[in-house]
Amino acid sequence: MTPVKTVTSDTLDAEWQCAKDALKDEHVFHPFWEHHNNNGHDDWKDQLDRRWRKVNDALHYRDTGCILSELFDRLYVLRNQLVHGGATWKGSVNRPQVRYGARIMAFLVPRFASLMMSESNHRIDWGPPRFPVVRRSRLTPSQIEEA
Repeated sequence: MTPVKTVTSDTLDAEWQCAKDALKDEHVFHPFWEHHNNNGHDDWKDQLDRRWRKVNDALHYRDTGCILSELFDRLYVLRNQLVHGGATWKGSVNRPQVRYGARIMAFLVPRFASLMMSESNHRIDWGPPRFPVVRRSRLTPSQIEEA
């Protein structure tokens, strides 16, 4: 597989069922939670349907960026559930979402890494690292207290 073909609608077909599960699941759809937290979005079902139609159109036109954007929105909600509560380690809540989220990430992360590390992309300026290595000072606890 060439790096340019690494993340396309064609390769997404291999994990399409997991992606479809995420894209249709209200439990990883932000407006659903906004509604249930009394923050409006009474039309969350209509929004979910519209976004699903948008994804289907994107599939037809091979618009991988649109599909990935929608998919990452859902994965971000799942991430928030895992980090901030709602879905817990070995809990019974959100297990299907965690399973398909893990499969999607296991599929996409190596492809993105390959794409970024490919020879053809060495010319791309990715900018400085957002979280660079920071060297710790060799101060002792007493020196830190004095500072």
